[in-house]
Amino acid sequence: MAGYLTTHVLDTARGCPAAGLKITLYAVAGDEKRQLAELVTNGDGRTNAPILPADDFKTGTYELVFHAGDYLRATGQEGDDPLFLDQVPIRFGMSDAAAHYHVPLLLSPYGYSTYRGS
Repeated sequence: MAGYLTTHVLDTARGCPAAGLKITLYAVAGDEKRQLAELVTNGDGRTNAPILPADDFKTGTYELVFHAGDYLRATGQEGDDPLFLDQVPIRFGMSDAAAHYHVPLLLSPYGYSTYRGS
């Protein structure tokens, strides 16, 4: 079985999934980043398909960029300009070619948290 990558975004300030949040996935090699995918979260705060499906999965270093600022503005949580959080990059490694990697984001206007989920 080949590995794959999923994500999930929860709006902890509002206590609900973060629907409509754009996420960009990059492959990282040294100082270079190559965009692989750009998706938007659904009503459950997830993407409709894996952000990196099994057919495209390779081990290596990746970066998810969560476009939090656009989401916070759209939900009336923007606060002062400039925003405290605008784009949230999470760089991580995937070393097991057969694993499901899940990188969730817990988001509020002034903080975030992530972890390797299941």
